[in-house]
Amino acid sequence: MPGGQSVSGGQSVSGEDPFDEEDAAPSILRQPKAVWATAGASVVAFMGIGLVDPILPSIAQGLDATPSQVSLLFTSYFLITAVAMLLTGFVSSRIGGRKTLLAGLALVVVFAALSGTSSSVAELVGFRAGWGLGNALFVSTALAVIVGAAAGGSSAAILLYESALGLGMACGPLLGALLGDASWRYPFFGTAALMAIGFLCIAAFLKEQPKPAVRTSLLDPVKALGHGGLASVAASAFFYNYAFFTILAFTPFVLDMTPYKSGAVFFAWGLLLAVFSVLVAPRLQRRFGSLKVLGASLVLLAADLLVLGYGNHTTAIVATIVSGAFIGMNNTVYTELALGVSNAPRPVASAGYNFVRWFAAAAAPFLAPKIEEWSDVHIPFVVAAVAALVGAAVVGVRRTALVHEAEELEPVHALEDSVTVFADR
Repeated sequence: MPGGQSVSGGQSVSGEDPFDEEDAAPSILRQPKAVWATAGASVVAFMGIGLVDPILPSIAQGLDATPSQVSLLFTSYFLITAVAMLLTGFVSSRIGGRKTLLAGLALVVVFAALSGTSSSVAELVGFRAGWGLGNALFVSTALAVIVGAAAGGSSAAILLYESALGLGMACGPLLGALLGDASWRYPFFGTAALMAIGFLCIAAFLKEQPKPAVRTSLLDPVKALGHGGLASVAASAFFYNYAFFTILAFTPFVLDMTPYKSGAVFFAWGLLLAVFSVLVAPRLQRRFGSLKVLGASLVLLAADLLVLGYGNHTTAIVATIVSGAFIGMNNTVYTELALGVSNAPRPVASAGYNFVRWFAAAAAPFLAPKIEEWSDVHIPFVVAAVAALVGAAVVGVRRTALVHEAEELEPVHALEDSVTVFADR
């Protein structure tokens, strides 16, 4: 690795960044069909997150609702997603990963379609909650499936997963804009149709995986958070996600653009997110170390939020798009940290980490409009910027411990990668 730097900027025991498993960027193109089927369905799952962004004002107008009421579409979705993270390992360790994926996809298909039939904000919020349950079952299990089945080790698997996330986040607003220009209901029906296709692909290409020797309990993800490294990463990610979802859920109301224009802005945002998560972040990690990259990216995100909040309309558009670069880098590094610093099995560690961070994703869409009502339109972005800085501070304070814990656990996770099989190749 160039420079041989660890994540703390010093020399690690092995001379390498413990969060970077290979000197060269792993190839993510040569994968089993099961991995591609799971990744493809993941793209659509992540599309559902940004799908409503361009049509939030249209939904508010169509259902005669206020911005704070419409923001509950995100809050209910992510609140249920957070709580459901405690269920994912419990369910998948009993019925298997394939059945868990299919159950999650089936729930998304049903509740996405029902969302399109809503006659009130309350109904839509409720259906989005059911959607969040299905999404939690699918997304958390999909990461475990991809990590276990992908060729090239966990580093390649994480890049593939982040590619699916970035592509989904980019295409979601575009689909929302294209279909939502005719009616705000159509994007929900479109998502249901795409997820049905994903269901068929998973059913056809993913064979049942062996169940774990030990079943996961409901409290295992919470117990995993007792590990100092995972707790630190989850705490930092909590504050980061507050900043992230302030941009995603609150900015469309501030920009106040047509669905097409808003969709174009968030499509460009999503493209930057994808490029920086898959192509830029790994290179910067190898050059400077993971924690230095994460800390710098969080500080830059905070600065970008202030520019977004206090700039004119054109500046706000540019700042929104640019934020995708920092969010993309952060997503990749946080995922690697969460899977690398915990002594718990990776699916359990991922569930505990997501349990914490999704609460912030639920809080930001609700609080940002409220903060604007209590103050003015600038302050929600100031609060989000402060949250990003707190996330950076947590990483900075815990930097040395995170490096040592990752180095100690690296052989354990390497063994876990070599013996865990989730799909027939």
